[in-house]
Amino acid sequence: MTLFDDVVSQEDFATVYAIQALTNPRILNELGDLSLLSSNEIPFGIDGVNYVTAPFTHINPEGSRFSKGDFGVLYLADTIDTAIKETLYHQDKYFQNLQGLHYDTVDMRCLKVTFSASVVDLFQVKGIYEPEDYSLPRRLGAELKKNAQQGFQYYSVRNQGATCWGLFSPIHVTSAIQTKHFEFIFDGKSMSKVRELVHQPLLS
Repeated sequence: MTLFDDVVSQEDFATVYAIQALTNPRILNELGDLSLLSSNEIPFGIDGVNYVTAPFTHINPEGSRFSKGDFGVLYLADTIDTAIKETLYHQDKYFQNLQGLHYDTVDMRCLKVTFSASVVDLFQVKGIYEPEDYSLPRRLGAELKKNAQQGFQYYSVRNQGATCWGLFSPIHVTSAIQTKHFEFIFDGKSMSKVRELVHQPLLS
């Protein structure tokens, strides 16, 4: 649970945040940089509001396929398999750049997200599907955001034939519910295994 989950309106959030910021500095780290996201773009009251706001308040300075790191994008995939292949690639790349790391794990939560947005169709746009060169899609992403587009759809690069979406604001999301929980395992060379974590109910 985060502060986003504790309030249901923009007005309530402003009041509670001001109090928490004075008495609980940890809350600032949890919520990220709120100057990057207008409060009227936060979908207060929905399930999983903290998950869908995180990409906009904890922006990766290294950027992503459609952003050079100056704005956030909420990326979504059509299936769990596509989501795993997309995130596994980027996690693998990150961990391989950590010197001296021989073993580690990272927990990944799978979310079932529903959204309502007018998205730009990028399926047939050439040059945006290069495995490593993000220069063209980043320019395109900046142009779409500048033109106040809500989002876009495109083919997955890591799972051929699958579909992905990108949203420029979390306000278009109506629900984000956790469904499954996975563990990515880094063996010192690569992300070599994906394991589903199954939580057993406690016996009374």
